[in-house]
This record gives sequence, structure tokens and C-alpha cells, in this order.
Amino acid sequence: MEEKLRLAVGVMGNASSMLLYTTPILTFWRVIRKQNVEGFSCVPYCVALFNCCLYTWYGLPIVSCNWENFPVVTINGLGILLELSFIIIYFRCAPPNGKKKVAILVVPVILISSLIALISTFAIHDHHNRKTLVGSVGLVASIAMYGSPLVAVKQVIKTKSVEFMPFYLSFFSFLASSLWMAYGLLSHDLILAAPNLVGSPLGIMQLVVYCMYKWKKVDDEKWDVEKNEHQKDEKKVEMGADSATMPKK
Repeated sequence: MEEKLRLAVGVMGNASSMLLYTTPILTFWRVIRKQNVEGFSCVPYCVALFNCCLYTWYGLPIVSCNWENFPVVTINGLGILLELSFIIIYFRCAPPNGKKKVAILVVPVILISSLIALISTFAIHDHHNRKTLVGSVGLVASIAMYGSPLVAVKQVIKTKSVEFMPFYLSFFSFLASSLWMAYGLLSHDLILAAPNLVGSPLGIMQLVVYCMYKWKKVDDEKWDVEKNEHQKDEKKVEMGADSATMPKK
């Protein structure tokens, strides 16, 4: 029963993570149309690529025992393809400073991921220690991935606009982290559960910030409409009064 529940949660975790990884498609369609990255940051996509690389490796039989973490491999393998696609599009449409920032972030991601793979393959010879090494680095990467939208949260608070923090990105981040936390606990795998214990509260915080500034924007727009209507009414009254006081011929 517990194994079936673990598998079901893993499937739901895969589905929610797929939605999380595909959410930026609309954002990047907008970037392609405008040929401009506007105020979007490349940090979340570079961090997500690092996370996917590590957890794909973590789930493979070289690190894990046989295919015990097969759901982890499938979704993170797909994540690598998607995040690479987003980063390439961002790089093509970014200004020179933006391209430099992408290179500074992506090169270390590839180098560190390759180094971890080499060390865990040739320097460590048992599954437990391999999982500990890859999982420990993956723990940091996962926390960074779930925390990277805080860059957008800062911008939301600064500009008082939710334009550059898509709702579905925050929502699916919360949903995916909650489901993978449950999967890790059911698998008795603290390395899988731990980062999501941080990711879930961060997702809630992002949703709260989104709702606060989304409603604030609606209230401000409503106030502006009412103010404009009031000004128009006052202008009409003034024009009526002026016409009433004009001498008749």
C-alpha cells in the first residue's frame, strides 16, 4: 500500500513539475515576439538547470540503487531540455550585458555538474556515499531554485507590479515542492524531502506577495477610474454653471 501511494505521489509530482517547467513557455513566446527580455531575469532558469542536472544524475542507477528513483530521472531529464531551451532564447534576445550574465551563470553550472558526476563515478564506490554527495549538492541547488523567484519578488515590491512574476510559476512551484516533499518522506529519503521543506513555504510566500500586489493594483485602478469619473462630473457641473451665468442675447 505504501509503495503504491509513493508511486502515485511520484506521478503527481512529475505532472506538477512538468507544469512548473513548461510555465515559462508563454513568457518566452513574448520574448521571441518582442526580441527583448524586458525585465525578466535569467537567474531562475540557470538555477533550475543546475537542479535538474544534479537530480537526473541522482536518480540514475549509478547513484541510486537500480531504478528506485525513476520518476526523478524522467521529470528532471525533461527539465534539462526545457531549461536549456529557455536559456538559449534568453541569450539570443538579451542585450550584451545580459548575454554576459547568462554565460557567467551557465558555465559554472555545467562545470560543477560534470565535476560532481566524475567524482561520484570514479572516486566513490558505493551507492550510499554517492547519494550523499550528489544529494547534498542537489539540496543546495533545490533551495536555490525554489528561492530564485525571490529576485522577482524584490522587483514586485519595488515596482508594485506583478508583471514580471507570473502567477502560475509561483503556484506550480509550491505544488511541485509539496508533492516531492511527500514523495521523499514516503521513500524515507531525507535528501529528496529536505529541499522541499524549504521550497513549500517559499512558494506560499510568493503567492501571498502576488495576491497582495495584484489586489493592490486592482484597487488602485478602481480608485483611478472613480477619480476620473468624479473629475468629469465636476467639469460638467462647472460648464453648466458657466453657461447659466452667460448673458443671453
